Amino acid sequence: MNNFIVIILDGVGVGELPDADLYGDKGSNTLANISKALGSIQLPNLQKLGIGNIIPINGIEPVTKPLASFGKMTEVSKGKDSTTGHWEISGLQIDFNFDYFPNGFPDEIIKKFIELTGVKGVLGNKPASGTEIISELGDEHIRTGYPIVYTSADSVFQIAAHEEHFGLDNLYRICEITRNQILTSPLVVGRVIARPFIGKDGNYSRTTNRKDYSLNPPSDTILDYLQLNGINTIAIGKIDDLFNHRGINVSEHTKSNSEGMKTLLEYVSMVSTSFIFVNLVDFDVYFGHRNDPKGFYEALRKFDDFLPHLLSKLNENDRLIITADHGNDPTTPSTDHSREYVPLLFYGKNKRAFDLGTRKTFADVGKTVAEYFKVPTELSGESFLNQ
Repeated sequence: MNNFIVIILDGVGVGELPDADLYGDKGSNTLANISKALGSIQLPNLQKLGIGNIIPINGIEPVTKPLASFGKMTEVSKGKDSTTGHWEISGLQIDFNFDYFPNGFPDEIIKKFIELTGVKGVLGNKPASGTEIISELGDEHIRTGYPIVYTSADSVFQIAAHEEHFGLDNLYRICEITRNQILTSPLVVGRVIARPFIGKDGNYSRTTNRKDYSLNPPSDTILDYLQLNGINTIAIGKIDDLFNHRGINVSEHTKSNSEGMKTLLEYVSMVSTSFIFVNLVDFDVYFGHRNDPKGFYEALRKFDDFLPHLLSKLNENDRLIITADHGNDPTTPSTDHSREYVPLLFYGKNKRAFDLGTRKTFADVGKTVAEYFKVPTELSGESFLNQ
């Protein structure tokens, strides 16, 4: 089939990076800390691939003959969000800082937001947990019609609004205006995120109609190079949003891990000579940000159960990488992403497994994909295709 699949387990980090203290993340280790918090965990199929050979994990012993090459990767780009993580995985290292707003957005941005979107005012305008802020301000939002604006430790401008009272299309409209007319140069804000919710009388819940509005990558990624060279590129999950739909032939904007895994199986069975780039977001959105180690583990168990179905569909020419874009340790007081190494599992049927060590950059993934498809690039990183 000659397909190359990269699966991002969003938020599944494997230990603090050397500069984690600069981000307030000293001690973070998403996978190991979950295993400690729960006493032990079992992920038998990931264990066979070699996940326990990367770092010590309670309940998951190393195996002597792992099915996949294994290691961990270092993030070079500044930050710890999905945008920089995915861009670096695709071969693009970022040497500039995004803009962050630890005290909320300045008056000039909010004033421009009100003027250009036509809303009468805003609520919030502070760093907050998405679930907590709609609980706090949902009633007032419905009473006033003001959208809820908030941010986090990431470079994000998030807008929450009730799907019925405010309108989903109206929410998308003001997000597009914010992205294209307000957060323009010299500002560098990674994403504008629409956060729709439903409910009433203080009992609110977010829906799956989230939509991200990202910056364009500042230069070509592996997706651009492959597309230009006639290789089919398929994006599953929120990949299309993170790359602003660039370099992608087919977008499947799945909204859950289960939907993403189902869609991946369908494409693996029907395409050839394709790069399939998958983001599974539930770990991060529902459990990392909500400090729920048990829920995080249950999501990992479901992915582990899915793995044999995926591996059975691959032939000897196919290649699979399982990795992550950042950490999101649910055992720490923070509800934000964590600056961590990410796991690296590189599988090929009947392919000899090696210890890939600690890679110097996430960009080694993009470089490996490029070598597999024999596409020359100017991407950062070093391929481990034939190591």
